[in-house]
Amino acid sequence: MKLTVAQALVRFLANQYSERDGVEHRLIPGCFGIFGHGNVAGLGQALLEATRTGVDLPYHLARNEQGMVHTAVGYARMRNRLQAIACTASIGPGSTNMVTGAALATTNRIPVLLLPSDVFATRVANPVLQELEDPRTFDISVNDAFRPVSRFFDRVWRPEQLPSALLGAMRVLTDPAETGAVTISLPQDVQAEAYDWPEELFAPRVWHIPRAVPEPAALARAAELIRSAERPLVVAGGGVHYSEATDALRRFAEATGIPVGDTQAGKGALLWDHPEAVGGVGSTGSPVANALAREADVVIGIGTRYSDFTTASRTAFQHPGVRFVNLNVAAFDAAKHAGEMLVADARAGLEALTDALAGYRASSTWDVSAWNRTVDEAFHLGHQPLPAQTEVLGALNEEMAPTDVVVQAAGSMPGDLQMLWRARDAKQYHVEYAYSCMGYEIAGALGIKMAAPEREVFALVGDGSYLMMASEIVTAVSEGVKLNLVIVQNHGFASIGALSESVGSQRFGTAYRYRNPDTGLLDGQTLPVDLAANAESLGADVIRVRTIEEFREAIARSRSSDRTTAIHIETDPLAPAPDSENWWDVPVAEVSQLDSTTAARKTYEAHKSEQRPLIGGTPR
Repeated sequence: MKLTVAQALVRFLANQYSERDGVEHRLIPGCFGIFGHGNVAGLGQALLEATRTGVDLPYHLARNEQGMVHTAVGYARMRNRLQAIACTASIGPGSTNMVTGAALATTNRIPVLLLPSDVFATRVANPVLQELEDPRTFDISVNDAFRPVSRFFDRVWRPEQLPSALLGAMRVLTDPAETGAVTISLPQDVQAEAYDWPEELFAPRVWHIPRAVPEPAALARAAELIRSAERPLVVAGGGVHYSEATDALRRFAEATGIPVGDTQAGKGALLWDHPEAVGGVGSTGSPVANALAREADVVIGIGTRYSDFTTASRTAFQHPGVRFVNLNVAAFDAAKHAGEMLVADARAGLEALTDALAGYRASSTWDVSAWNRTVDEAFHLGHQPLPAQTEVLGALNEEMAPTDVVVQAAGSMPGDLQMLWRARDAKQYHVEYAYSCMGYEIAGALGIKMAAPEREVFALVGDGSYLMMASEIVTAVSEGVKLNLVIVQNHGFASIGALSESVGSQRFGTAYRYRNPDTGLLDGQTLPVDLAANAESLGADVIRVRTIEEFREAIARSRSSDRTTAIHIETDPLAPAPDSENWWDVPVAEVSQLDSTTAARKTYEAHKSEQRPLIGGTPR
């Protein structure tokens, strides 16, 4: 069959399927793209032709290349990594705009397929528009920036290379241990080049996603170590969700009596009101979970990569002989903290561990009642004259239905959310905190809604993130995809402002203000920025509120609407919030002429003394 490289690519992607537990899905359900001279005559033409010839690969026009990758990530995460959307962009800045999205996908272990356009393979017109010239070699382009942030990278210099590139890409997209951003770089002349392809390239192909079972000897070692524990603790990560292991985790917790803490990606793995649920672990976790973490002699990590927030920069686990059992589909993560490696699918591993621990009951005790009262107080603070951010989160938490989804990524809200949010459904909580990318919220919410149209999706976005990327509001409006946006305006960077103050930097450069002619600093009057008007100009309906009572009413109005709606509310960035009673390692200047920095350094050194570079205990 004679087709161009781009036409062959589109036809191939339309016939790929994933399968797990006997259920098949379209592996590549659609393609986002922004066309330019690098891909308009290649992939652009091929996607148009697909609509005319019955090739089923729906196309969606994005407004920002980074944003469309975020949308693809939101979609794939909501679908538990069983599907991955493709994204194409033009040569040069269009494609390199996707690099940040690639880094986010790979850091989060979420599959996305990136199809950046590239320079001419023939080089006859070099240097082409937007080509980076490297005097050392002619086979480097800006797209090589994708290599370190992709789990798979290939460049198709010749049509004959396309089949192997595609098969390699699909393998990584469907490998739960290796997945992330997958990049196939496409020279613009090659995209339009014709080739006689074998028919079997376009036959429907099913990629089977396995549930790796634990190796028997490793299972026996893990069970023996857990049985020896006096104060065990489970740390549930995102792998519990991706493996669809929430019921298996609940049964494990009920059978063993082991308390379950969670990470940002793992929140909702055990619902907040379950007797064994103790809340978030780490720098922004709950004091209950962190107290258990400090005393735990065996930590059972399930589907977690142990980020510095989870380990409180390696100060969370203070028992002198603490040992780790790490159940993870990726050996790389299972080996962390010198843990007992249980390399397996989270669901298969939990089921095996539950059987292996028959008759075992943990003796740990804890009381969440005082913490629950603290959360209630934070949710109903009554702060004046502007409400506290915790009140906004509390009202949203209480007004949302269990099947609604809250989306967040950056600023102070992820910390408050992990600490305070009460997840009533396994998929209610969607915080991107591996890369914590400002601008993810609205674009990610679009992907989530496309993946789960039956759910109401609420994107919580601060003014900093909103100004980074609000462009996908236009995409949502054009596609008829209804989103609920909550714009929290506090005139600056609340999270970094608080962090700046804690490290002695006096909130320098963290407020949105006029430059003050008297001080020479950006500490003048508040800027007259109207984010609600901006959202309205992009096609969203807008509801402006000032009080929490009005905010609650606006949530109901937004939920009942069939149009993308933005709720705008101003909050006090200095309002109090509960303390996780844990730490995060942000180095403080060792010497300074500022008293604030000197004092912060003393506090830093005190916490640093509790840090444990290797916290896995002594192996037997």
